[in-house]
Amino acid sequence: MFKSTPLLSEESIQNRVREIADSLNRDYAGRTVDALCVLKGSMFFAADLFRNLTVPVRVHFMQVSSYGSSTESSGTVNLYFSSAFEVEDCDVLLVEDILDTGITMNYLLERLRARNPRTMKTCVLLDKPARRKLDIKADYVGFEIQDHFVVGYGLDYNELGRNMRHIAIIDPAAHEE
Repeated sequence: MFKSTPLLSEESIQNRVREIADSLNRDYAGRTVDALCVLKGSMFFAADLFRNLTVPVRVHFMQVSSYGSSTESSGTVNLYFSSAFEVEDCDVLLVEDILDTGITMNYLLERLRARNPRTMKTCVLLDKPARRKLDIKADYVGFEIQDHFVVGYGLDYNELGRNMRHIAIIDPAAHEE
């Protein structure tokens, strides 16, 4: 597959996911969350997060791509919803795997806010501020990481590595077929 160096263990990820869920349970007490999961990267994070929520949650999916088969964002965002859902007067939580340049997150927030949600919050597993091109911050962050290309726990390189239970740093130049 590819050579990797462990960055975040399965145990540390699961502990942090529970902590984020505890915060969400407090912040959304008495309300229903409309969670919008950005596929494919957030699928493991979102599933574990939702299993730890005690507040009611409706789950929605969208697929977004700005990388293609590269390790660098193309700067062009492609967006596909799995089904239509109304966000007006809803408490929307956008769940994403990684906040990198901010281009994708900004694009999504602009489109979602135009639909008049009651509240709009963001939750990311990883925050990589060194790569930020836009001034944008997530409301809930799992881990802040350095500028590394990472895989595992939903994140991939050419669709590989998502199923790893931990998160690892890879060097795509050392990729093995």
